[in-house]
Formats: sequence, C-alpha cells, structure tokens
Amino acid sequence: MPKRSKVGALPADTRQWLEAVLVSNQFGGYEELAAALEARGYRISKSALHRHGQQFERRLAAIKEATEAARVIAEHAQDDADDRSAAVMGMVQSDIFHILVDLQDADNDTEPAERLKLRARAAKSIAELSRASVNQKKWMTQVRQRAEQAASKADKIARRGGLSAAAADEIRRAILGIAG
Repeated sequence: MPKRSKVGALPADTRQWLEAVLVSNQFGGYEELAAALEARGYRISKSALHRHGQQFERRLAAIKEATEAARVIAEHAQDDADDRSAAVMGMVQSDIFHILVDLQDADNDTEPAERLKLRARAAKSIAELSRASVNQKKWMTQVRQRAEQAASKADKIARRGGLSAAAADEIRRAILGIAG
C-alpha cells in the first residue's frame, strides 16, 4: 500500500499557508519552501512539494477557467430558456469528470478509505447534478408546452379578430421564440 503524501498529511492551516505561498511564488521556489517547512517542523522534499504544486496549479487553473466561462456566459447569453443553467451543469459535469480522473491519478498516493470517501462524495455530486439536469429539462419541456398553448390561443384570437394569417404566424413565432 503506498504511503500517504506528506503534504496531504500537513495540518489544514499549514497546507493553506503552503498553497498561498505557492501562488504568490508563481509555483516556483520549492527549495526555499522545503526549508521554510523544515523550520516549521515538517520535513518534505522539494520533489514532493513540486508534485503537490503541480496538482494544485492544475486545480486552480480549472477553477479559474470555469469561473471565467461562467462570467462570459452571464455577460453575453440571454437566458430566457435557462440556457445558462444548462451550460453551468455542463461545466460542472466536465469538472466532475476531471476530478474523477485526478482521483484515479491519486490512487497511488491515497489510502483506500480516503479514496472510497472521495469517490462516494463524487458519486453524490454526480447524482445531485443528474437530478438537477433532469429537473431543468423537465422544466424546459413544460415551458415549451405552455408557450405552444399560448401561441395556439393567440393564433386563434388573432385570426378571429381579423388579423392576416401572416400576422398571426408572426405572433405565434414570437411566442414560441420565448421558450427557445
């Protein structure tokens, strides 16, 4: 059974300090970090720190990418059809996939009980996301059905009121366009 990562065994406050220094040092200076940790009473090689730094940098980059994508979507996408929720769910699904891949990579460094706990949390997240996706699709189906009913009603009223077929169709398309 492989040993647990020494960085993973650090107390939370020390690991937070380490990760803050990694970011401020732009993921460099591992020899100095090893010396600083040794001064704090933790003996961790620069190679182990570098491995942790690479994993942390990948996670940080993924979070930044997801945040930027969400910001761009919010700025530029109309959301009458709740497309933003679908896009966010897609991003989360992608992130969960990447996390599962990272979990497989971490299998060598993680105790079996910890792996099981991480996989259980991932499975719960996937189940919640799937439920949200199903509910979002169900809601969109209901919106489209209501829009179709409203468009049919408007079409009948418009034709009864003497509007031309072309004008009634234009009203119908406008109503249906709201539902995506």
